[in-house]
Amino acid sequence: MPGEAVSVVKARRFVCSHLVEHHLLYLVDDVRLVVSELAANAVRHARSPFTVSLGQADRTVFLSVQDGSAATPVLLAPESLDTASRGVSIVDMVSDDWGVTSTPGGGKSVWASFSTR
Repeated sequence: MPGEAVSVVKARRFVCSHLVEHHLLYLVDDVRLVVSELAANAVRHARSPFTVSLGQADRTVFLSVQDGSAATPVLLAPESLDTASRGVSIVDMVSDDWGVTSTPGGGKSVWASFSTR
């Protein structure tokens, strides 16, 4: 997807439609929130096109957002009145696990996992 704000909306629609299609309605809100944060970070910080992927193995759904920046997101502890720097904290709170994998060519993939029932 192009690295522009409208792509964040498209990323939310993508994960929502696939989760509904696979009868994982109970994951829609959490995965949609996390993809919003990761896609927005790709637009804001990587300033590059990004790719959103969903996969499932065993009892886990995996979300991945790959962009062209090698900069690794940092988990911060924002103050209660901060209006920024909350994205990775949200990902950390909502997903079961998350991490970053470097990709060839200097990019990265930020992934998050969610347990299925």
